[in-house]
Amino acid sequence: MKPDDDKLQTPAQARQKLRKGLEDYLAGNDTGSIVFRLKRTKKASYTYPLKLTRQQRETLLEHTHLSGKLKKKIEQAGEGVQVIPVTWNELHKLNDETGQAAVYARSPHKKRLMAVMIRVAKFFEEEHAEVFDLDAAKPAKSDLLFQFKITLLGAKSSIWRRIQVKDCTLDKLHQHIQTAMGWTNSHLHQFDIDGKRYGDPELLNDGFEDFECVDSTETNLGEILPQTKKRFAFMHEYDFGDGWEHEVLFEGSPTVDPKAKYPLCLEGERACPPEDCGGVWGYCDFLEAIKNKNHEQHEEMLEWNGGRFDSETFDPKQVTKEMKKGLPDWRNMS
Repeated sequence: MKPDDDKLQTPAQARQKLRKGLEDYLAGNDTGSIVFRLKRTKKASYTYPLKLTRQQRETLLEHTHLSGKLKKKIEQAGEGVQVIPVTWNELHKLNDETGQAAVYARSPHKKRLMAVMIRVAKFFEEEHAEVFDLDAAKPAKSDLLFQFKITLLGAKSSIWRRIQVKDCTLDKLHQHIQTAMGWTNSHLHQFDIDGKRYGDPELLNDGFEDFECVDSTETNLGEILPQTKKRFAFMHEYDFGDGWEHEVLFEGSPTVDPKAKYPLCLEGERACPPEDCGGVWGYCDFLEAIKNKNHEQHEEMLEWNGGRFDSETFDPKQVTKEMKKGLPDWRNMS
C-alpha cells in the first residue's frame, strides 16, 4: 500500500484513480494496488445494495481474502444476479481486496474484479452526491406520465399488462415490468430500442465479452420516447437462457390524476409463467403436464411449482400493490 492510500479523498479523486487504473490495465501496464478512503456520512447500520453476478461472486471468493459476515453473505447468495447488502466498512474492505487482487488476477477474473471496484466506487460517489453535486450532470426527469402495454411474445394464450408510470430510467422501467408481469428479477435483462441495446453495462459486460450497450441506469424514458402521441414499440428481454421477450408498446402520455398514486396496473390477462421453466416452449409443456393428471410429469411439475398453478389468474389491483411495493429494498437490510 502506498503512503498516501490512507488519506481521505473526494469521490472524484477516487473515481479518477479507478479510471486511471483501468486505462493502464487496458494499455497492458501494471496497475498496482488501487485503494482509497472516503469519509462516511451515514449511520453504521446503513447498508448498500451491491448487485453481483454469479461469476463475480465466485471470483471474489476465489481471489480475495474476505471473511466474516461479508464472505457469508456472498457464499449464501442464490443463483444468477443477486443483491448483497453491504456496510460502509465492508465496501472499503471490498475496495481494498479487489484492488490488490486485480493486480495479479488473469482475465476474466481481472475484468470481474475491476467491475466490482467500479460499482463500489459508485456507492462512494452517491454517499457524497449532495456535497459534490454529482447528480447535476444526469438527465432530468420530466413530470410526464407514460402508458405502456407489455405483451409476452410467443405464448399460445395472450399474457399482457397495461401500466402507467411516471418518468424514470429504463432500469426502473425494467423493475416495473418485473413486478407487473410477476417475474422475480433473478436474471439479466436488456432492451432493444431502435436497433440499440440498453442495459446495465457492468452486469452485461461481465457475462458477455465485447457486449456493448447504452447504460439503462442513466437513460430516462423521456429521452427515448417520441414527443408526439404516435405509438412506439420496443423490445425487452429477460433471462437470456429462457429468453422471455416482451413487446413494450408506448401508448402515449395520459393526463396525471392528482388523486392517483403511481405506478398503476390498469388491466391485463393471465398469470406470469414460472421462473426457469424453459421459455415459452417449456411453459407450454409445463401447462400440459399440470393440467393432465395422467401425464407422467404431472406430480413432479406440481411439486416443482409449489403444489398449484392457475394460468388464468390475474388481478390488476394486486399487481398494482406489487408495483408500488417494488423489488426488495436491500438498503436497510443488515
